[in-house]
This record gives sequence, C-alpha cells and structure tokens, in this order.
Amino acid sequence: MHIGTCFCGAVTLEVTGEPEAMGYCHCQSCRSWSGGPVNAFSLWKPAAVRVSSGGRNVATFQKTPLSERKYCSKCGGHLMTNHPPLGLVDVFSATIPTLRFAPGVHVNYAETVLPMKDGLPKLKDFPKEFGGSGESIAE
Repeated sequence: MHIGTCFCGAVTLEVTGEPEAMGYCHCQSCRSWSGGPVNAFSLWKPAAVRVSSGGRNVATFQKTPLSERKYCSKCGGHLMTNHPPLGLVDVFSATIPTLRFAPGVHVNYAETVLPMKDGLPKLKDFPKEFGGSGESIAE
C-alpha cells in the first residue's frame, strides 16, 4: 500500500497493489491541469484507490466526460483523475511519493511540447483499447 496527500495534507489517499500502467501524457488538457509540460500518470483500478481521510475536502472538476479531476478544496492540490469510460483512476505520481515510478509509454505524444528521448513507445494519441488509434510515432 502507498499513502499520499494533497499539498496541504488535508486529504489522504491510499492505493493498494500495483498500478495497471504508468507513463506520461502530453495532451494539452493534462499539461494545463498539471501545470507542467507533461503529466506523469499511474493508472489504477477504482477499487485500489481510497480516500482515507479528508474526503469532505475533495472537490471535482469535469470538463469532458472522459475525466473527473479531483483536488483538495482547501489548498487546490491535485489528487487524481477518474476516467469512468476507461474504468481507471489516474493518481498523480507525485501524490504517492513511495511509489517507484516506472513509466512504460507516452500517450498523446503528437501534442508534446517537451520531446523526450527515452526509448519508450510514443503513441500519437491513446492505445486502441482506450479508443485511440494506437499509432506509434517517432521520438
């Protein structure tokens, strides 16, 4: 089990087991939400993610049906993003400091503003099983 908190510590969450996948998202929405040139994600089954304290401080912003972005209403610290159509929850890797981040893929690389030469697969958008083209593009 790994334990993480929001920026101020008012919300604590737990993830159990292993993530389904880890990687980087380069889409404009994730960049804007995360405040960085790329978002490091860890995807979990919903049953593996639990807000263990401070649940009353969890707020949600939903711009599209794909993403329910969760954050602390006290400090604005980002916690996770539920992806109901995918059946997965993206817990921001920086939120769970004891998780050894081992990225396996770049998604939405066609939108990158920070090219990364790390030898990992670079997908134009999403894998086919998540509704994307599954098309790889060069580093």
